[in-house]
Amino acid sequence: MRWLARLIRRVFLLVLLLILGLLAPVAWVETMCRPTAEDRPYTPLVGAEWQRPEGRTLLTYPEWHIVNAYADYATVIGSFDPHDFGYLTSIGAFWSSTCALSKVSGEHGGFQGPIKQTIYTIGVSFTAELLLKAAYEETVGRLFTLLRGEGRSPLDDLSARQAADYAVFLQQVPWYEWDFTRSAAELDAAATDVLRDRERRIALGLEYRAKAGYAALIKAAVAAIGEDQLRLRAVVTGLSVEALAALPEVAVIETLPEGVVIEAPRYRAFTRLAERIAAEGGSFVEIAGNDDILFTIITFQPVAEGAIHSFPRQGNPGYRHLILLPVTDLADALRALPDGALEHIYDY
Repeated sequence: MRWLARLIRRVFLLVLLLILGLLAPVAWVETMCRPTAEDRPYTPLVGAEWQRPEGRTLLTYPEWHIVNAYADYATVIGSFDPHDFGYLTSIGAFWSSTCALSKVSGEHGGFQGPIKQTIYTIGVSFTAELLLKAAYEETVGRLFTLLRGEGRSPLDDLSARQAADYAVFLQQVPWYEWDFTRSAAELDAAATDVLRDRERRIALGLEYRAKAGYAALIKAAVAAIGEDQLRLRAVVTGLSVEALAALPEVAVIETLPEGVVIEAPRYRAFTRLAERIAAEGGSFVEIAGNDDILFTIITFQPVAEGAIHSFPRQGNPGYRHLILLPVTDLADALRALPDGALEHIYDY
């Protein structure tokens, strides 16, 4: 029985070390990335009921970092193999960007408790997922690619297409709405008898089915607390009421001395909408009851003016830059960008 007791102690110690390792980045952000300024309150023009905490424009980025990571992964495996993706690089970029955002969060209300806990939770989950994926793809997965040879198997191409479709899906829809069960069934239907296909069918099938179960739990939890608000209000100048009303999914609410209040969709749709408003000569006075906003651009230079954090992308050339500025400067900044440089506006 002594050997069993020793085994239990070793397993317990291993699990404890794994948990501490996963929580280490959280401790680092909490201790080494403290805010450097005091909160600067702002009274919204659209009313308190339409004001979202300004700190959420910062905390929204880490969620989108995961979306971007899936897009990078899809790009890499579209031409190469899963072991060619930099899993540790992507994990490091998540926590380093969260650290940079935490440092500037003070004058924007800081990282509010419940939202911060959510970001830490998804960050730890993201870290664990990529570490597990790296452990498999760098060992067993790499072995099967060596046995496969230079040519790609049917499931290599199918899984790359699934990853690309999933990355696009995440631009506007929560991850737990993706039909992972269907993805697993597609693997089963398309698999051939070649060794690599059999390995992909088992490995990815298990991954998809595990995610399907987890997604069902998250979906039920979200249903219990209610979906997040899908629309926001903004105050715009420089465009007529008629021009604003003609924009897709935009409703004109009222006209104030400061500008026209519009209601618009959030997420990726808002990025495209803001880009169009700026291109047509409009400017923003306020967005979601706030006067500061974060956006990201992609350039070929490692530094960008006004960036609070920058790092290289994977799978595609260029660097991602996180830029925080007043809402009133947003339209001018968008108009000054080269075509295709804007990646996303983080709308709280």
